[in-house]
Amino acid sequence: MSQDQNQLKAAAGGSTPNPDAQPKRNSQLVDLYRVMRRIRTFEERVGELFIRGQSAGSMLHLSIGEESSAAGVCAAMQPQDTFTTHHRGHGIFLARGADPKQMMAEIGGKETGYCKGKGGSMHIADMALGHLGANAIVGGGIPAVVGAGLSSKYLKQNSVSIAFFGDGAMQQGILYESMNMAALWGLPVLFVCVNNQYGMGTRIDQATKSSRFDERAKAFGLNGAVVNGDDVEEVEAAARWLVDDARAGKPGFLSVEVYRFFGHARMDKSPYRPEAEEIEGRKKDPVLFARQKLIAQKLETESVLDQMDKEIVAEMDATIDFTVESKAPPLTSMFRDVYAVGEPEPEPVSVRIDRVLARDDA
Repeated sequence: MSQDQNQLKAAAGGSTPNPDAQPKRNSQLVDLYRVMRRIRTFEERVGELFIRGQSAGSMLHLSIGEESSAAGVCAAMQPQDTFTTHHRGHGIFLARGADPKQMMAEIGGKETGYCKGKGGSMHIADMALGHLGANAIVGGGIPAVVGAGLSSKYLKQNSVSIAFFGDGAMQQGILYESMNMAALWGLPVLFVCVNNQYGMGTRIDQATKSSRFDERAKAFGLNGAVVNGDDVEEVEAAARWLVDDARAGKPGFLSVEVYRFFGHARMDKSPYRPEAEEIEGRKKDPVLFARQKLIAQKLETESVLDQMDKEIVAEMDATIDFTVESKAPPLTSMFRDVYAVGEPEPEPVSVRIDRVLARDDA
């Protein structure tokens, strides 16, 4: 961790880390680049699936431009940790280790998906990877991590629970209730705001007077930091000490400043953003930044990175084929996973009508 980051941590109220316990700079950059490139390519294929009319539902939200927040924070997590995401959470789940084929199948509404096609793009969950659920309600997933953190503390599970949300949730009261409770009870919780500059079509400076979100967290007694999402290593370093402190009972808040490359949803052409702003905003590309850094510092050659990119393209192309070839869940499965194991499934209305009519005829 750099001297500037140590100063940032001290200012945020965290303990000074042991330099010998921190990973060397750039030691993980190749891996972080791979994760971000996989997210970028996966999201491009998600957009393709939508255009082909083969995704479930009428909306989906891409995280292109935000890859550093997913890769950096997830790199700081341990296997037992849990998390929630907002509606733009494909990349976060992928960074956590999700199978892209199962993810794409879920987005396509197929029975081979993580939730057997019932969750779609905005409601993926998987307890095996600690994913407590995605939520399309602004800030809806935030309070769940307070409960998870309380459970972890009570059961002594040594796990941290992380809530990912967008800057639109910074104006939601549930965030401040959750931060207050986490600080008051010393819960192993981290709140991560992926600040992509827009809540739907509203620019952040039109939604709040101050965008120093970390100061709000500090007022509740949390550690707080703001990092530039251009550099995934900066995100990972800040996330690591915040997660470590949270595990020790000091909850934290991290705001990752990125730029959403496209509109709020796939069909949103973002008429509310000036073209010049979009051109400049897309220069804040964490994937390109990491690639250039790897080459400039001679940590990897361009040819090796090209080959890596090619393999990732092949991997993500296969997710489309897998989804298209998978079957849609039968209508008879709609009640499964809704009621407790062992409980009888509700009788479909059509079956009930036939039964009642048959009884009357008798």
